[in-house]
Amino acid sequence: MRAKSPRFGSAAAPALASAALLAACAGTPAALRPEAARPADLAGYLDEATLVRLADAVPPPPAPGSAEDQDDKARSARFAALEDTDRWLLATAHAELRPPLALQHFDCALNARLDPAAVPQLTRLMQRLFHDADSAAERVKARAHRPRPVGDDLQRNACQRLTEAGRRSPSYPSGSSTVGAVYGEAFAAIDPPHAEAARRMSDELGRSRLVCGMHYPRDVAAGDALGRAVFRAAVAQPAFQADLIAARAELAAVQATGARNPGCLAETRALATPLP
Repeated sequence: MRAKSPRFGSAAAPALASAALLAACAGTPAALRPEAARPADLAGYLDEATLVRLADAVPPPPAPGSAEDQDDKARSARFAALEDTDRWLLATAHAELRPPLALQHFDCALNARLDPAAVPQLTRLMQRLFHDADSAAERVKARAHRPRPVGDDLQRNACQRLTEAGRRSPSYPSGSSTVGAVYGEAFAAIDPPHAEAARRMSDELGRSRLVCGMHYPRDVAAGDALGRAVFRAAVAQPAFQADLIAARAELAAVQATGARNPGCLAETRALATPLP
């Protein structure tokens, strides 16, 4: 099943520019491409026992046909109205959540241009957090298969290209929301003056999965809660604290250059789109 190509009109041009500037490619999320999920030689901060404990603490998804399930499906259906809007196009960029490309989603929130070449230690920190967040989310998905909105409705368009297996892959919890929440909390710790803006952007990464029809609202909420739990566990690790010092220094140096992402105005306009 192939997603329909967006129709790019003049109103969509700002967000199209934003999508191109904020992420070099927008593709299937890492959880759907396990071969590209993480560098093979880079472990996370958390051990197996901690990841299992965090995953086991996540409640099960709504039972099929329950009031919660029906509510999720009704809310999700309303997001289909955003197809081909500026917010839809921004969501195509947000589909890429692997470091280093995903770090650029936070450029505007941090008043920085996160060129991967300039922030290798920050990138490494985020790669390790990605490993932990993705691992925890995948453990939950393995025990309870909830179909995605685009899997329940095969006529619904995703804002990214999907294989048939990707369309039918598990939706709960949202791995993208888990990763996004970890990033938001990490950037809040790295740059406290911009903590609120960093967390807002992590919320927008989760909302993008609703816009895309890739997750239901409760999938995103569960992923967000899991991501924050993963971060709380990671921040207690001495290795994270050491990496945090290096990441702060790199970010401060990048901010001091005055370089900014030229797509920020387009991003602001796209994020102003009213959500259903």
